[in-house]
Amino acid sequence: MKTQTLTGKELAAAIRAETAARVAAGPQPKLAVVVATADEASLWYVRSIAKAAAGVGIAFDLADLGPETTSTEIRETLERLSADPDVHGVILQTPLPRGASAQELAAAIDPAKDVDGANPLSLGRLAAGLPAFAPATAAAVLALLDHYGVELAGRRAVVVGRSTVVGKPLAHLLLDRNATVTVCHSRTRDLPSVTSTAEVLVAAVGRAGLIGAEHVAPGAVVIDVGTNPTEDGGLAGDVDPTAVADRAGALTPVPGGVGPVTTALLLRHTAQSAGLM
Repeated sequence: MKTQTLTGKELAAAIRAETAARVAAGPQPKLAVVVATADEASLWYVRSIAKAAAGVGIAFDLADLGPETTSTEIRETLERLSADPDVHGVILQTPLPRGASAQELAAAIDPAKDVDGANPLSLGRLAAGLPAFAPATAAAVLALLDHYGVELAGRRAVVVGRSTVVGKPLAHLLLDRNATVTVCHSRTRDLPSVTSTAEVLVAAVGRAGLIGAEHVAPGAVVIDVGTNPTEDGGLAGDVDPTAVADRAGALTPVPGGVGPVTTALLLRHTAQSAGLM
């Protein structure tokens, strides 16, 4: 069986092009990112968002509070940006200083400007089927499946990972599309016996190479959300691509799969918050 590679490059480019066209026709949106870390991988990601925003005409505001900042300062900054009428999207970048709670702080983001779905209210609205921005990574998985024409209604979908960033919101998005959804996690017994029943399998746990051949049903569509740093400075996914090559019907690469679509959707969400889409 030849495994189809589901790259995100073409889809991400299409999303950016549509966003740029809408932005050019209206008042310029602004995306603000709050950073409180010295983690280089995180800062690199923020720089990539800034570059992508400039590419579609969205203004970018970086609030770099430094790793020694306090939860109070972070919360006040998020509240200030949420109240600023010139800001249309607000993101709280992780990691945060020790003792700071990402969920508690994200609650300070106005849900209307919560373009990465971090506010617990956004997750609650998503679960209830109400309008809300889904976390961009979870939304990117669904966008990729749609782009490649993967049917979801009635199919068995298994999500490995229960984070509020990917696993839980993605489960709700898949349920909304009438998939039959199972969520696995660190306490799941005999993980391969569950994942091998999936027609659509999503790995989002942050453990390099966790998913091998025994986890994948023949012909399954496998979406790898993992981005695990390697010793040589690269990235590895949660799926072992060599091991599943003869079993999966389709597989997203790492890097180049979900990642580019995630960034493109953050920009789209910002334009939507500004009323341009």
